Amino acid sequence: MPGTLSSLTVAGYKKGEKINLVEVAATNDDFQTLVMAIRASGLSGTLEGKGPFTLLAPTDDAFAKLPAGTLADLLKPENKEQLQAVLKYHLLIGAFTSEEVSKLKLPETVEGETVQIEDGEDGVTINDAKLIAGDLNASNGVIHVIDTVLIPE
Repeated sequence: MPGTLSSLTVAGYKKGEKINLVEVAATNDDFQTLVMAIRASGLSGTLEGKGPFTLLAPTDDAFAKLPAGTLADLLKPENKEQLQAVLKYHLLIGAFTSEEVSKLKLPETVEGETVQIEDGEDGVTINDAKLIAGDLNASNGVIHVIDTVLIPE
């Protein structure tokens, strides 16, 4: 199962402390682009709400792999619905551990489409993204770190 990357630290996060998904992401240097996108999309309230959710969280490096201009276009106010769709595609309803995620095959995302999960020799993949760390717990769900941004059809 995925472990915790050495660079994945949650500043000020104490075991047992109850902070939500957005707060966990915001205290982690690897998720600054994700947090910016969440805030620009207007989904902060949802991701700070009751949940529970499983957030498949792309790192800043994952966002950097997008074709040039893609992120800038998504962040434009006129593309807010498209940005919301991309972010909702990274959300599963329910809090699943990395072990539970590895056993899901075609779970439906909050966006409405499914993602394909495979547990192979090289680890767990979600569509074309590799699960690189898992089980960052929050008060309203869990975060699993992926190395590629998932784009819905």
